[in-house]
Amino acid sequence: MESARIIGALARLLRDVGLAEEMAQEALVAALETWPVQFPDSGTPDNPAAWLMATAKNRALDHLRHRKLVQDKEPQLTYEIESLLEDAAQNGEQALERALDERIGDDVLRLVFIACHPVLPTEGRVALTLRLLGGLTTEEIARAFLVPEPTVAQRIVRAKRTLLEARVPFEVPAEHELVQRLSSVLQVIYLIYNEGYSASAGADWMRPALCDEALRLGRILAGLVPQEPEVHGLVALMEIQSSRARARVAADGSPVLLLDQDRARWDQLLIRRGLAALDRAGQLGKSLGPYGLQAAIAACHARARKAADTDWQRIAALYDGLAQLAPSPVVELNRAVALAMAFGPAAGLAVADTLVDEPALRNYHLLPSVRGDFLFKLGRPEEARAEFMRAADLTQNARERTLLLSRAAACPALPGGES
Repeated sequence: MESARIIGALARLLRDVGLAEEMAQEALVAALETWPVQFPDSGTPDNPAAWLMATAKNRALDHLRHRKLVQDKEPQLTYEIESLLEDAAQNGEQALERALDERIGDDVLRLVFIACHPVLPTEGRVALTLRLLGGLTTEEIARAFLVPEPTVAQRIVRAKRTLLEARVPFEVPAEHELVQRLSSVLQVIYLIYNEGYSASAGADWMRPALCDEALRLGRILAGLVPQEPEVHGLVALMEIQSSRARARVAADGSPVLLLDQDRARWDQLLIRRGLAALDRAGQLGKSLGPYGLQAAIAACHARARKAADTDWQRIAALYDGLAQLAPSPVVELNRAVALAMAFGPAAGLAVADTLVDEPALRNYHLLPSVRGDFLFKLGRPEEARAEFMRAADLTQNARERTLLLSRAAACPALPGGES
């Protein structure tokens, strides 16, 4: 729970994320060894977080003193650390503690920007973010993304080495760089959330732990940069999407699609939190950004008591705006669904058909799945069945494959045709 704060504080002093994490882990080991002896009655000190922070900082300071790493730093950093050590010598360790404890929130924010730095590949950013800020073990990250544990370990090691070799500064970006860097941070959090919300592979439809972790990171970020509308937009989107979690999976683990969900099972507290975050995003910006627009779309669903009450024309209009602001084939496919619901399946199919030759969607199972739904509603079951079968072949998620195969089987054969 305290790892991000501790690593952030140490990284500010050491300018080395990997070394900071090692020191934080050493403090935890020291706690496991010391607490049972030092605190035999309770097993823990009155303030475990403060104990861990103090121990970790002391180890970092010893490292700087004995290894003379100060001499290897840039002049400004050398002056900063030497000033801290001199102040500690003259005024005692309490003065040093006060200096190191200043602006803890900024330490966490700096750590966010480091873990999600654009110099790292996307998979490296994701792994490092979950490791440093989420506190997940390498094994947990590997299990969440269904990749071998050594692969995740290598990604984390490479990411730390890249940050060190690139001499990435441990700082919040300057104002003119903030938007670009913040975009990378939001992208990583959203990627983590999406993998939890609709697992790309494996036996489960959802991975709630990833959703929870992404939402926690988003809430932390919103508290650290409260004036950034897109941060609140992303939090709003995740809050509202998460409100459906209990209704998205049947008792047997099979998926329940949006229009078939029991809306009484939607979490109203999360919906209220999401709508409040969306309001904040709207108040801070002249117009909603990509995450804010997606949150506004999710809000249309959240406000509809029944599926039939959904304002699909507004959703289609919001997708039009999203397509202009952040154009992508996936956005176009979602826009096709909204158009189909608002104006009929033929309108949706017309847009979906323009995406058939899109290279980015060549192996994207949702394109044939969506086209299959449109064709089924237009009374073209044979074509629909073929699309559902193709979608089932493309997906790597077992639950989704079962759903798609059942939809293919439900397509009636035309008179004189094969079943």
